[in-house]
Amino acid sequence: MATTLVFDIETIPDVEGIRVLHGLPIDLSAEEVAEFAFQQRRAANGTDFLPHHLQRVVTISCALRDASQFRVFSLSEPECTEGQLIQRFFDGIERFTPQIVSWNGGGFDLPVLHYRGMLNGVVAPRYWDLGDGDFHDSRDFKWNNYISRYHTRHLDLMDLLALYQPRANAPLDDLAKLMGFPGKLGMDGSAVWKGYCEGRINEIRDYCETDVVNTYLVFLRFQLMRGALDKAQYDGEVAFVRETLGRVAAPHWQRFLAAWPQAETSE
Repeated sequence: MATTLVFDIETIPDVEGIRVLHGLPIDLSAEEVAEFAFQQRRAANGTDFLPHHLQRVVTISCALRDASQFRVFSLSEPECTEGQLIQRFFDGIERFTPQIVSWNGGGFDLPVLHYRGMLNGVVAPRYWDLGDGDFHDSRDFKWNNYISRYHTRHLDLMDLLALYQPRANAPLDDLAKLMGFPGKLGMDGSAVWKGYCEGRINEIRDYCETDVVNTYLVFLRFQLMRGALDKAQYDGEVAFVRETLGRVAAPHWQRFLAAWPQAETSE
């Protein structure tokens, strides 16, 4: 079995970066600096969604499936600084060369990781290999690398299922629930900044982890549709995920399983 790494990130406004770019006084609170940036953005674009380079990464959650295990874990504040958690994410790619899977990773997560990684001095040669590097199998990356939109070392499920047409994009929460999976529980992305300001970083991490499991389950359904898994393999893999989560005592997995009916629809 090829190693698959599903990932998702959570971000907050880069308060110090905003302060530097706009020359804001040091005595302004983080909330005031962020609100200044939101107002500037709303005036210019009608939305308070900040540019990718001003999104500071506070959590990266991953679901790793290899030949022996399914494991969910997070790289997150306060255990890591932003630079450390981004470096550790790319170190995993360096070590295992997995297929990475995301939902809108090409539109959001990876561009943010590119900018923030560069700002923090992160090194990621394997990820950036385009077939002209020094790796012994580097030539394979000319035809299938992490960067090209139409290659599968990074599979952005949202982008692919919509056939690269933004107007056809579907929300992960909707699609997961329509397939019988739990979907989003607790907070959503719009509540992350408020939760961070209130010190609820563990809730942010838990939310991000449930997102990557929803993404992995949708990915399994995609693998069934494309013939990479047959029905018995698909059912076995879904059961394996359920059983693995059932052995974890963390409350967010208990809530996740409680919201996941035993008979999910795959036909």
